[in-house]
Amino acid sequence: MSRHSLLAILLVGVVWTTGCLCDVSVLSVRNSLPTGQACGGSLAENLSSGARIYCPGSEEFTNSTQRWSTLDAPTFRLTVEVATENDVVEVVKYANQQNTSFLAVNNAHGAIITTGRVQNGIMIWMRQLDSIKIAEDGQTATFGGGIIDKTVTDGLWAARKQTVTGGCECVSVIGPGLGGGHGFLQGRHGLVSDQFVSLNMVMADGTLQTIDATHELWWAVRGAGHNFGIVTSITSKIYDVKYPQWSFQNFTFTGDKVEALFENINKYLLQNGTQPVDLWHHAFFSQAGIVLYILQEGVEAVSSAYTAPFLALHPVTTFAGTGDYPDLPGWVGWGRYGGTCHNAGLTATTRFPIELQTYDVRATRRVYDLFISTLNEIPALNRSAILLEGYAQQGVKAIPAKDSAYPFRGSNLLVAPVIRFVEGSKELEESAVRLGEALRDIFHESSGVMEKRVYVNYALGTESVGETYGEERWRLRRLRRLKRKWDPEGRFSFYAPIA
Repeated sequence: MSRHSLLAILLVGVVWTTGCLCDVSVLSVRNSLPTGQACGGSLAENLSSGARIYCPGSEEFTNSTQRWSTLDAPTFRLTVEVATENDVVEVVKYANQQNTSFLAVNNAHGAIITTGRVQNGIMIWMRQLDSIKIAEDGQTATFGGGIIDKTVTDGLWAARKQTVTGGCECVSVIGPGLGGGHGFLQGRHGLVSDQFVSLNMVMADGTLQTIDATHELWWAVRGAGHNFGIVTSITSKIYDVKYPQWSFQNFTFTGDKVEALFENINKYLLQNGTQPVDLWHHAFFSQAGIVLYILQEGVEAVSSAYTAPFLALHPVTTFAGTGDYPDLPGWVGWGRYGGTCHNAGLTATTRFPIELQTYDVRATRRVYDLFISTLNEIPALNRSAILLEGYAQQGVKAIPAKDSAYPFRGSNLLVAPVIRFVEGSKELEESAVRLGEALRDIFHESSGVMEKRVYVNYALGTESVGETYGEERWRLRRLRRLKRKWDPEGRFSFYAPIA
């Protein structure tokens, strides 16, 4: 087998996405159930016939509590698989009565380490809440709180509709949406949270409220929503499919091409923050090499204006294809049944995101060299990657930054070292964190921006509140005031908490 063929094979398993790195809607109350109380106690009496309670020792409990990342994982005394919105209400009321922590989970991709503060709590499993109902006027659809991206995309596509979701098919729509939510269609329509028309949310006191533009929390739930409740359903904008066809081209490069590659990305794709609305690009570093994807909407082949500069760099491999919008996740390795979606329980995953305006080519070289040299020195980290994501931004920037709690509408790029390892020693974990922080620091120091802009859906959990929700004082004051009013006891404080 040739070196080039082996390189291409090694790269197949190292695929990542914004969507695949975040999926949790979180709330919490401290302490634990009284020792010796039977699993579930009187809770079952108040649940619907479709709800299920799983106790430790059962196969269902083990399966339900397995998480995408093993690092600092929460622990549970029972899992409640809810079947109705009112089931969520009853679980929250029960947990409040028992002074018990609880965590609402869709597909368990929320790897932020702050969720590990939930110990011996109640897991609220949302997966049955996966309904889709398209409004008669075809302008909106209502989705259940446990729905995943693939279900939304396929359900709408059957009606020749679409909306903004994350790229990874196995991740929920709502979890990432509460933190903003990047997606393939954001250049046309904005973030996932920009599609929200209303949300049904179970509040800290166990009441079910509808949050819409008339509600005091409307600003906060679109960017910091994890801090205020469990979303049991959303009504979202949807759109007619105008450009069903998409095309892609993939390139694999060796490490000596870093400078030329990122000069080309800046010049031909990013275009000084004006990346064309029909274009999406994504690169990643791994120990095996560098991969770049270019996807374009509404064409039979990606325009040579975008591909020719990269072909001129003589990639190790390149291939191209065409299809429809629902094919996109599969092309880039993020399909429902791909390796990224089936990583559950195998590794600890630490992430170190930062948002940028452009690539500093020298800094990107330093990042690549440090990354590769450290992986060579510490082979236990060789499952790691660095994500370099370039979304069209027109739809995001069209909405004033002050209109929602999502703070970083002016950014052009999202990058994130993702350092993965099989847990074995504290020393290995510390090495992983040191590497991730060092890589992020290089990106930050070269960015020309004083504040560290951390995408909350990728956050490690050690970042400051200002780094994840914006350093502007008015933002932090407003969030904290709303938190004090709507969650004074901090029941929703395990996912990137405001306070």
